Amino acid sequence: MEDIIAERERKRREVIEKARAYVNSLKGRYSAFLIGSYARGDFNVWSDIDVLLIGDFMGNPLERLLGLDFPPNFEVIPLTEEEFHKALEKGNPITWDVRGSGVVLRDDLGLCEKYNISCVRDVG
Repeated sequence: MEDIIAERERKRREVIEKARAYVNSLKGRYSAFLIGSYARGDFNVWSDIDVLLIGDFMGNPLERLLGLDFPPNFEVIPLTEEEFHKALEKGNPITWDVRGSGVVLRDDLGLCEKYNISCVRDVG
């Protein structure tokens, strides 16, 4: 049983580092959070890697996604800071993930401090 737990922890750390490497490769100023099952630790073999990416985006969400080149198995959700702020105000479930179990991958915009989010930076 301990081997299974250790393997799951290793896999989660690996995914966090992969997601961090991806967002750190992006040019510009962004804040990014790992959310969803990998952030919570309840992932399975079918889980994708959910990344909330906040930055100065133009266009509608589909146009934003087309402008991003992300690795296979990644689910990237691109929002502007204004959209993120509105989501927080409305209690959008995506913000529950950020506040509850989100792992900060990058925070160029200082959103953790600005919105008083308890940001987990290192896991393991």
